[in-house]
Amino acid sequence: MTITARTMCRRMSAFAVCILISGWLAAQTDPAKNTSSSKPGAQPTSADSGAGAVATRLHDDTYVIGDDDVLAINVWKEAEVSRTVPVRSDGKISLPLAGEVQASGQTPLQLEKVLAAKLQSFISEPEVTVIVTEIRSQKFNILGQVSKPGTYPLTNASTVLDAIAIAGGFRDFAKQKSIYILRQNPDGSEMRLSFNYKDVIKGKNSAQNIKLQPRDTIVVP
Repeated sequence: MTITARTMCRRMSAFAVCILISGWLAAQTDPAKNTSSSKPGAQPTSADSGAGAVATRLHDDTYVIGDDDVLAINVWKEAEVSRTVPVRSDGKISLPLAGEVQASGQTPLQLEKVLAAKLQSFISEPEVTVIVTEIRSQKFNILGQVSKPGTYPLTNASTVLDAIAIAGGFRDFAKQKSIYILRQNPDGSEMRLSFNYKDVIKGKNSAQNIKLQPRDTIVVP
């Protein structure tokens, strides 16, 4: 009986040791319990980089910034410098430390490099992200027999039909079959594109419902 009791005690002790070892191994492999990244001097991972990593994927080297556009400028870990600013009518923006900077005519990626160069005197290795949050520089005009003629912001998907709707539709005596669009060519010349509203809404000549470009002028006789 005594031998059996000792044997049981030994087995129970061994079982307890196994449980303790298993728990220790699980703690070492559990990423939620691994706090090495919080040690001073530890290098941040891609997850730690937060907004900086996300903003890096939002770089844009195609859109050209224009007057009245609104820009969100983020300087990584520099909240006092980061801000949302409008592009003034002179094409410039104002940013703490960087001062007056020409923004109009540059892509967001180009402007990032300019701002980073200006901030280097004050910030070690500045990481700058520029995002166009509101496009206000690209506009179209609509004139003539519409309810609200004028100049309107141009969105990426604006078509002639969209423009007519934005302008409140036609007046009573509008010549809906004789609408035309004036468009500037790169060489400075101007082309005239016809638009027959009656046909387009019936599904005919749908190619006439073109996507508008900046500075297009729609004329409704």
